[in-house]
Order: sequence, then C-alpha cells, then structure tokens
Amino acid sequence: MKEQTASRWFDMTTVIILTVTTLLCLAPFVHLIAISLSSAGPITSGKVSLIPVDFTMEAYAKVFSDASMIRSMFFTIALTLLFTVMCMLMTIILGYPLSRKKLKGRKTMMLIVVITMFFSGGIIPEYILVRNLGMLDSIWALVLPGLINPFYLIIMVSFFNNIPESLEESAEIDGSSHFRTLISIMLPLSLPVLATLSLFYAVGRWNGFQDTLMYITSPELYPLQLKLYQMVQNSMITDLLKNEGGQRNMLLVPESLKAASVIFATVPILLVYPWLQRFFVNGVMLGAVKG
Repeated sequence: MKEQTASRWFDMTTVIILTVTTLLCLAPFVHLIAISLSSAGPITSGKVSLIPVDFTMEAYAKVFSDASMIRSMFFTIALTLLFTVMCMLMTIILGYPLSRKKLKGRKTMMLIVVITMFFSGGIIPEYILVRNLGMLDSIWALVLPGLINPFYLIIMVSFFNNIPESLEESAEIDGSSHFRTLISIMLPLSLPVLATLSLFYAVGRWNGFQDTLMYITSPELYPLQLKLYQMVQNSMITDLLKNEGGQRNMLLVPESLKAASVIFATVPILLVYPWLQRFFVNGVMLGAVKG
C-alpha cells in the first residue's frame, strides 16, 4: 500500500514538473503569436503578453501578400526535401557497410569519420572549395557540403549493429545480395532511426542560413531563414510597409511583422513531427520479436 502511494505521488510530481516545463517552453512561442495578432498601439506600449490585444490579422496579410516570402517558402520546402533525401541516402550507403564486421578497414574509416567531428578545414577553405567547384549561387552549395553528418552516421551504424546478425545470415543462405538484404531487411527494421535522422536533417536544413549568407547572392535562392535574418537586420521592413495607405500602416509595427514572419517560417516544420510519429510506432512494431 505504501509503495502504491509513493508511486502515485511520484507520478503526480512528474506530471506537474513536465507540465510546468512544457508551459515555460511554450510561453515564448505563445507570446510571439500574441504579438503577431496585436495592433501597433498595445505592442509599442508593452501591453501584449500571452493574449493578443486589439486583434488584427494585418501582419499575416502582409506576409502572405509578399511574393518574395511565398517564393522563399516553396524554395525552402524543395531545398529541405532534396537535402533530407540525399543526406539519408548517403548516410545509409555509408552506414550499412561500416556496420558489417566483415568489411576490411572499417575501423580506419570510422576513425576518419570521427575525426571530422572535431576538426574541419574552416570557413574560408570551405568557401574556396565551393567556389572552385563552381557551386556558388546555386542550390548545390546548400546541399552537397553537408550531405553526411558524422554524429548521425554513428547513430545509424550503431542501430545497424544492434540488428541481429542471424537475420542477415538467413538472408545470405537464401541467396540474398547485400543490396537486397539492406532494402528488404535492414531498412524496414530501421524505420525509427530513419524517421528520427530524417527529422534532424530536415530541421537542420530548414533552420540553416549561414551557408546561404556565404554562397548565395540571387534573391530567388534565399531560404526563409535568410529572409528572417534580413528582417531582423531591418533590411526588409521598409519595403513591406510602404505604399499601403496611412491608416492601414498604423496597425502595423516592425515587431508585429517580424513575429508573423517567424510564425510563418516555423509552423511548417512543426507540422512534420506528428506526421513522422506514426513511422516511429510502425518501426518499433516491425522490429518487435514475434513468438
């Protein structure tokens, strides 16, 4: 009885702590939404906290009416999809052989991979390499340099190592090639790690803008994060607010427009996780031991 009571109190304490932590994490995002839905007066006077004051959708109307923001959204989606697919393809192609104990020199190759986690050529050599390869001001400058993340590769190799070798041996006895074993056995059992790493790669590319600053000069190749960076630097505010009529402009301030733009750029990637959640569950079920 005492153990049940202690367990109940522990569960209640855990729920309370997690709830408070969740609310604290959500508070800045809710505050940003409130600013994006409030008019200029309450924002400038500091009256907006977690609830919109003097509700207005003018900031979102401005964002959705800006052709460059919409173009950046579609370009960022295409870039993220291309980057994630190519990264996962390269991570699987390299991770599966490195997980096979029969591969000669795999420890040396893993050591080379690990070294890249701690040492890199630096920003300037990387820029010179991209320039010499003729990738400046192209989408490939945002894709090829980051195709394989060493940490994610190690996770992939570790997951492959945890899959029972008996499954691979059975496939070999049946005459399956390494490629067929990878496609038919290893990948279906690896859905949890595939979904997780895909999400990590996608979020990393979606939030990246430093490489765009270095490699991209054409506005049509600007991803959303670079547009937001420019907005924070006050390089876009004037263009978005001008020529719209005095009364309508009075409803907007830069803070409201920035907040709406941040929400505009954040919501799409937030919608990805619930969609990937079912792959986590399916992957666990596929990897379960059946009697």
